[in-house]
Amino acid sequence: MSEEKFRVESDLLGELKVPIDAYYGVQTQRGINNYHISRKKMRDYPDYVVAIAYVKLAAVQTNHSLGVINDEISGAISQACQEIIDGKFHEDFPIDMMQGGAGTSVNMNANEVIANRALEIMGHKKGEYQYCYPNDHVNCGQSTNDVYPTTIRLALIRMNKSLVASLTGLISALRYKGEEFKDVLKMGRTQLQDAVPMTAGQEFNAYANNLEEEILNLERNIKLLHEINMGGTAIGTGLNAVPGFAKLCAANLSKLTGEPFVSAIDLVEATPDTGAYVSFSGALKRLAVKLSKICNDFRLMASGPRCGLNEINLPPKAPGSSIMPGKVNPVIPEVTNQVCFKVIGNDTTVTFAAEAGQLELNVMEPVITECLFESLWWLHNAIDTLTEECVLGITVNKERCYEMVKNSIGIVTALNPYIGYKNSTKVAKEALETNRSVYDIVLEKGLLTKEELDEALDPKNMLASHKFIK
Repeated sequence: MSEEKFRVESDLLGELKVPIDAYYGVQTQRGINNYHISRKKMRDYPDYVVAIAYVKLAAVQTNHSLGVINDEISGAISQACQEIIDGKFHEDFPIDMMQGGAGTSVNMNANEVIANRALEIMGHKKGEYQYCYPNDHVNCGQSTNDVYPTTIRLALIRMNKSLVASLTGLISALRYKGEEFKDVLKMGRTQLQDAVPMTAGQEFNAYANNLEEEILNLERNIKLLHEINMGGTAIGTGLNAVPGFAKLCAANLSKLTGEPFVSAIDLVEATPDTGAYVSFSGALKRLAVKLSKICNDFRLMASGPRCGLNEINLPPKAPGSSIMPGKVNPVIPEVTNQVCFKVIGNDTTVTFAAEAGQLELNVMEPVITECLFESLWWLHNAIDTLTEECVLGITVNKERCYEMVKNSIGIVTALNPYIGYKNSTKVAKEALETNRSVYDIVLEKGLLTKEELDEALDPKNMLASHKFIK
């Protein structure tokens, strides 16, 4: 590349060439040079870029109100921030998600992009920092140690909304299937053994209710992220921020985003604290565990088709083998399972990283951020895929389900209130040993009349609480 395609900027470590058209500057360039780890960039998460622009906008509004930054610079910085919020300049956030420095590269990336755009707005060239400096103006009254965690919190809040929307769609699909299958009698199982009858509708409605709890749990934990440490600067003492900055900045950020942010009571405590991330990561893990269990059930119920349960049919999405003609695998539940395993592993990483904090700062927040963003994004995508490519297309084999109920030893459980546990055990044992039906043996032994037995084994009496024959 020719020299005219670069501009030269300098920092503590000396001079460095920066692409002449780039809105980022020297410290971002150092980050680009230093970190080739995850190959996932800040710009790959639009909510992340938008979040830091909101934080910088709230900060400049605060500094302007407190008389620290003049009208011209404040106006230019505010416009630059708003443009980023509107989706511009995201390509100029190329920092790798994994980095050292506790997020300094992320903060400086934003400071430099905003400063250079502000310079253009004021009629200057990129790099003419004497008119608007990344550190002195865009980062005024701030530190990476309050900007970075506040940005993470806002980004997680925004990304969680997408996850909840996807989860709501899956729940609706499961409820739709619950209604569709409400009259399909099937065998319920415990410990993979025949238990008592139920309907396929009850099963799918149970899945929906189970996941509905996770929306509530995510919302409970997301509230922990509304406490921020803006104004604490380096370690929470507020050094270099003017009095009143912390509470006013939290109020401005709330007004800009519509989220109820509050300034932490103790900024020294809040600066190294990563407890909210641990709790939120735990909520994602809990969702993943439940989601994976449901996918396990789908794979079991669809097993076969000739030599398995074959109760439901999953939409065929790919040939199942390179050597076994006609085999179709449950690929959508399988990929969802694997996403869930990744989320569970990410939660372990978040736990270790949170524990690794030392003294007044936790420098491991970048890996916490990467894990949480990945878990949110993967879950969002997996849930959408599971809903659209699997759940909505599930069908049930009604006759197969009923045949298994009719031939099951498990229906003897429904006779306990009528013939007693001891007699029920004898009937079950004989049915197993002779390969005869429970129905025939009960009649043969005269334990119930045909009318009484038919009443006891009526599906409506096996699916809910009811009065039984005395």
